[in-house]
Amino acid sequence: MNIVLFDGICNLCNASVRFISKHDKYNTIQFASLQSETAKQLLSKINIDSQKIDSIIFVSNEKVFFKSAAAIEIAKQLRGFPRLLKYFQFIPRPIRDFVYDLIAKNRYRLFGKTCSLQTPHQNK
Repeated sequence: MNIVLFDGICNLCNASVRFISKHDKYNTIQFASLQSETAKQLLSKINIDSQKIDSIIFVSNEKVFFKSAAAIEIAKQLRGFPRLLKYFQFIPRPIRDFVYDLIAKNRYRLFGKTCSLQTPHQNK
């Protein structure tokens, strides 16, 4: 099982999900917003408090990856040029996570929020 847990109200996160879906090499990655019951149940199963999560989570073969490590592991599953993002693993994790946290902290201000419960009429 490969599943990406993401912030469903974050425009950057939603764009990232679309990007991952487009480049998913074998169509094996599934997605669930952190606000969904699916994510809450999965996080509970792996003993993670869903209220304390503010980053992307990637669960692959019962291994759990957070922040920049999640992004790198996801990149390994992609095809084309996005797969090259896996080479960021050579940057020390504290530096990668510092940059990740900086973007995550400002993501709503920089990219905005979206309603997680949109109706078809809201998109027009």
